[in-house]
Amino acid sequence: MTFHLTPSRSQTYTQILKSTIWMGGSSLINVALSITRNKALAIVLGPEGVGLMGLYGSMIDIAQAIAGLGVGGSGVRQIAEAAGTGDDTRISRSAAALRHLSVLLGLLGLLLLAGLAFPISNLTFGNHQHVGAIVLLALAAFFRLVSSGETALIQGLRGISSLARINVLSGLFATIVTIPLVYCFGEQAIAPALVGTAALSALSVWWFSRQIRLPVAMLSARQFGAESAALLRLGFAFMISTLLTFGAAYAIRIIVLTEGGVQAAGLYQAAWAIGGLYTGFILQAMGTDFYPRLTASIGNEEDCNRLVNEQAEVSMLLAGPGLLATLTLAPFVMNFFYSKEFEGAVELLRWLCLGMMLRIVVWPAGFIIVAKGAQKIFLCTEVAATVVHLGLAWLLVPKLGVSGAGVAFFGLYLWHSVLIYAVVRRLTGFRWSAANRRHGVIMLSLSALVFLAFGNLPPWQAMLTGSVAVILTTIYSLRMLVRLLPPEALPAVVRGWITRWA
Repeated sequence: MTFHLTPSRSQTYTQILKSTIWMGGSSLINVALSITRNKALAIVLGPEGVGLMGLYGSMIDIAQAIAGLGVGGSGVRQIAEAAGTGDDTRISRSAAALRHLSVLLGLLGLLLLAGLAFPISNLTFGNHQHVGAIVLLALAAFFRLVSSGETALIQGLRGISSLARINVLSGLFATIVTIPLVYCFGEQAIAPALVGTAALSALSVWWFSRQIRLPVAMLSARQFGAESAALLRLGFAFMISTLLTFGAAYAIRIIVLTEGGVQAAGLYQAAWAIGGLYTGFILQAMGTDFYPRLTASIGNEEDCNRLVNEQAEVSMLLAGPGLLATLTLAPFVMNFFYSKEFEGAVELLRWLCLGMMLRIVVWPAGFIIVAKGAQKIFLCTEVAATVVHLGLAWLLVPKLGVSGAGVAFFGLYLWHSVLIYAVVRRLTGFRWSAANRRHGVIMLSLSALVFLAFGNLPPWQAMLTGSVAVILTTIYSLRMLVRLLPPEALPAVVRGWITRWA
């Protein structure tokens, strides 16, 4: 069995869209499931319960980041490199080491979170009332860490369809476990629901990873040590990055909680979930398929820069209309996903949409640093981003309320975009293509226009401005996407219809 990671140039746009459709389709199903789940949680628990679930989720994320030692991210890179050689024995050896190491790290995560339950409860809530729940959450951290190795194996071999199915099953499990438990037992069921969801998701990951047929690898202690050392060397940088990301998210929730109480934390959690909902499937597809492809081509700077520009182009064209629609319809979206109690998060959601637009633009270029294995540069950019994000939140939330967290996120990506572009220019000579410069100017300018319209015009005029912007960007994006694809990539009927109407 030979794995081919790098498609020919003529297939690249088709490959990007295919992986995005796979992951996007699964994410759309998850959107429907999350609407049901969030609506139920908002009705049963209110903003306070939603905020508590966000805090519990952050605890699991941080435990996973620390105990995982970045092996999930480094595992993808190591498997992708092995697959690029076409050597099944090397792939099997890397996969076996990855699986064994993930189990050990899962046990470490369980002990870490359970052992620190008292200080974590006191730091977060100022009391020890949540110690039992935090000890229970340690099981969720264990299941996530064990399954992260299996997920890295599937992703490294670019099993996009399997990952899409896992994505759907995870959302389904979260819904069928969370709603009945919370409905029957209220806030007391939040921690058990998170554990049950993690356990069932881990089971689905295990099932799909076992469908991968590889030769059985018998690792000696020396081979396991060598493979693990390679995983941990790069994994350390991933661990710090993940820890900084989750730690910043947790710290900002604490800032919001301290300044505005649990209700404000609930508003932040709700806006954050919606703000990342549409872009999530694009970013997920980017990390799932684009990262292994870029890793396989990182030795050729011309190919590397071309892949980044192509990924950025498709991502902008797909994300632009959706983010503009979310920005325009923010009050309706918030009420639809949650309830009228969450209307205080509308301005926050709009700031998050502006930040997400910048995030979509800069993320593909940022993968160059990771694919090159430039650990020091990667860590420096991640530390700088965390300092800027937390610093802005610390300054702005007390002055602007919960909306200050959204302004901080926008400020982060305004600064981060400039930094990442300067770094990758030095690493590979990367430049944005003319098409991407045009797309970026159009999407970012219209986003700023619509945002300012809601702050300075009567509601109906602002809504009209936003609606026109959404329609224009949708038409523009469709036309550009059709031009990017080779004629044979679309069915004749669909191609004719889109060409005629777009």
